[in-house]
Amino acid sequence: MLNTVWAVVHEGGIKTLGRVDAPEGTRVLVTLLVEDEADFWQAASSASLNEIWDNVEDDVYAELLEA
Repeated sequence: MLNTVWAVVHEGGIKTLGRVDAPEGTRVLVTLLVEDEADFWQAASSASLNEIWDNVEDDVYAELLEA
């Protein structure tokens, strides 16, 4: 299972910003985002999500939820 968590570099190590629910010794893959790169990737993902979620085809599902 993939799970993304926020973390910061602290004294040369990686420290999560919240509790991580994983067994001790779990291997992780860390991707570092420099501040200006983080803004770029967040904007890029927002555009993709908006395109996927904001479409006429999904209106059918919204109507079903109202029934």
